[in-house]
Amino acid sequence: MNKEIVLNGDKKKKPFLFKLGIALLILYPILWGFAVILPFTPFPTHIKATAITACIVIGEIFFLIGVAFVGKELVTKYKSKLNPKNWRRRGDKQKDER
Repeated sequence: MNKEIVLNGDKKKKPFLFKLGIALLILYPILWGFAVILPFTPFPTHIKATAITACIVIGEIFFLIGVAFVGKELVTKYKSKLNPKNWRRRGDKQKDER
């Protein structure tokens, strides 16, 4: 399981597991979105409860597998960029540089 980037001419090719990890990290919030929407559907209550639980559990499993494939460093990098607490700090730093 070699995770090095293979160079083909000028293009960098990512390994399959890296791409799979990115796909799983994209599916993670989509499954959580389904879990939020499902209570408002016309399905019976027992089906809603089962589907919501399945979405949450499968979403968390996808997240953990995606982190394992992509790497902790990349996940923490993007997690810090998506944290609303850091948005204002970044804007303040840019104002100070001017």
